[in-house]
Amino acid sequence: MIRIHSHRIAALPAVFAVCLTLSACHNQDASGDGAPPKTPVVTTGDMALVTVDKPNQFPLVSALPYVAPATLDVTGTVFPDIAREVPVISLASGRVVDIKARLGDDVRKGQLLLKVQSPDSTNAFDTYLKAVNDERMNNYAYVRAKDLYAHGAIPLSGLEQADDAEKDSLADLKAAEEQIDTLGIDKNHPSPIVPVYSPISGVIVQQNVTQAAATGVTFSGSATAFTVADLSVVWIVCDVYENDLSKIALGQSAQIHVNAYPDRVLTGRITDIGPILDPSIRTAKVRVEIANPGFLKIGMFTTATFISRQKQNYALVPASAVLHLHDRDWVFVSANEDRFRRVAVRAGQMIGENQVILDGVHSGDRVVSNVLQLESTLEAQ
Repeated sequence: MIRIHSHRIAALPAVFAVCLTLSACHNQDASGDGAPPKTPVVTTGDMALVTVDKPNQFPLVSALPYVAPATLDVTGTVFPDIAREVPVISLASGRVVDIKARLGDDVRKGQLLLKVQSPDSTNAFDTYLKAVNDERMNNYAYVRAKDLYAHGAIPLSGLEQADDAEKDSLADLKAAEEQIDTLGIDKNHPSPIVPVYSPISGVIVQQNVTQAAATGVTFSGSATAFTVADLSVVWIVCDVYENDLSKIALGQSAQIHVNAYPDRVLTGRITDIGPILDPSIRTAKVRVEIANPGFLKIGMFTTATFISRQKQNYALVPASAVLHLHDRDWVFVSANEDRFRRVAVRAGQMIGENQVILDGVHSGDRVVSNVLQLESTLEAQ
C-alpha cells in the first residue's frame, strides 16, 4: 500500500509554478537579443494565400484606373528583306577555281567573289576576233565600192550591197563586244578564267558553291553561286492569331524587343498581313519592316508589341507594389482583413513612380503598397 503525504501534495502546485517560471526565463534568455518578435504568418491550403498576424504593418493602396491604347504582344523572327536580296550568278559556265568569300562575310559592291574556268570565255573571244576581222574586210570592200561607183565602174546596187555587208559586220562586232563584256573578259588581256563580282554591298546569306564545283547556267551545278542581302532594313515576321487580327492594320507601328538585347527597343511598321492562315494553329504571318541599327541578325527571336487604335482600361499601382520574381511579376491583393493573395500580373510601362498593370489586377483592387516588406517576412518564416 502506497501512501502519499498530504503536505507533499499541497506543495506540488508551487513546484510547478516555479518550473514554469524558470522555463519562461530560460526561453527569454535564449532569444534575448532585444529584437521585436517576428510577425507570425500562417499559410493555408492555398499556396498563394497567406495570413498575417499584424496586417497593419503592410499598408494597402487602391489600384487606380488607367486608359491607354490596347497592346498585343506576339513573337517574331528576323528575316532579310527579299527585295534587298540579290543572287550572284556566274553567266560563264565552268569549274570554280578560286573562292574569295564565304557564307556570312560582309562584301562590297564590285568585290571579287570567285573565279570560274569556262570554255564560254574562249568561245566568246573567238567570236569577237572573227567579228573584228569580218568588219575590217567589209569596210575595205565598202570603201572600194564607193570609189568604183563614183567612177561609174559598178552600178548603184553594187554599192548598196557593200554598204549592207558593212552594217551587218558592225552589228556582229557590237554583239561580240557585249558578250565578252557580259562575261567580264578583258579583250586586251583575254583569259579562260572569268571573274564574278558582288552586285551589291551586303552580307552573304547563302553559298551554293565550293572549290572545284561546277557553276553557271548550263552545267549541272548551281546557277546561283551566292546570295547577297542588304541588311540595312530587315523584316520581323510574326505569327498573329486569328482572333487578334482585328487589332492590327497596315501601317500600324510596332515596338520590337530583341531577346539578345533586352534593353534596346526598336520601332517598325506593319507592311503586310498575310492573306492565308495556318490551318493547324490558326495564325497569319504579319510582316514588320524595321531599320537595322547594326545588331539585328537573321534568325534572331523578337517580341513585337502592336499598339492598337482602340482604347482599353488598365490598372495603375505603385512600382513598389510589384514583385519581380522568376521572370514573372506579382502583386499581393487583399483577400480579407488579415489575408493576402499573391497574384501573377502582366506589367506594362512605368509612369513616374507607378506601373501599368495590363492583366491580373483591376482598378479598385486593394494591393500591398510595399511588397518587398511582405515578401521578406514570408521568407523569414
